Amino acid sequence: MAKLRHIALSVPDPEQAADFYCEAFDMERVGKTDSPLAKGCYVSDGTITVALLAYKTDEWAGYVEGEDERGKNWQGIHHMGFWVDDIDETEKKIEAAGGKYFQGRPDENAPDTFYEMKFRDPHGVIIDCTHLGWGGSVKDVVPVDAAEREKLEKRAAKKAASAEAAE
Repeated sequence: MAKLRHIALSVPDPEQAADFYCEAFDMERVGKTDSPLAKGCYVSDGTITVALLAYKTDEWAGYVEGEDERGKNWQGIHHMGFWVDDIDETEKKIEAAGGKYFQGRPDENAPDTFYEMKFRDPHGVIIDCTHLGWGGSVKDVVPVDAAEREKLEKRAAKKAASAEAAE
C-alpha cells in the first residue's frame, strides 16, 4: 500500500516557508531547486518530504484554462496534518514561527477526545495538529526487519512474475 511521503506547497517565498516549517515542526532542510519549473526548498521530518515551490510559469503551476486556474501566483494546498507530542507546546512554536491559530480549540473538559487544532502558516496554508493521531496512521515508523523485508521482496517478485506471464 502507498504511504504519504511527499506534499508540495505553492508558496511565494520558499526560504521563508522552509524557515517556518523548520522552526514550528523541527523539520530539516534536505534540498533546494532552481529549475525551469520552480525555485524551491525541501524540508523533511525523516518520513515525509515537503516541497516548498515558487512556480515560474502558469503552465508549470498546472494552469489549465477552464479546468484548474491556479497559476504561478496561487498559494497552498487545502491542508495537511501533523501528529504532535504536545498540542500546547506546538501552538506556541507555530505562533513564534509566524503562524496563527485558526480553529478547533478543544473543550478543557475533553483533553482526550479526538480533535484537530487548525492553524495557518505565514502563507495561509491550513495545518491540522493533534496529539491523538488519525485512524489508519502511525506516528512512529518502524523499519521492517530483515526477515520481513525478504518475505515482502519475494512476494513482490512473485507478483511481478505473474503479471509478466499474464501478458
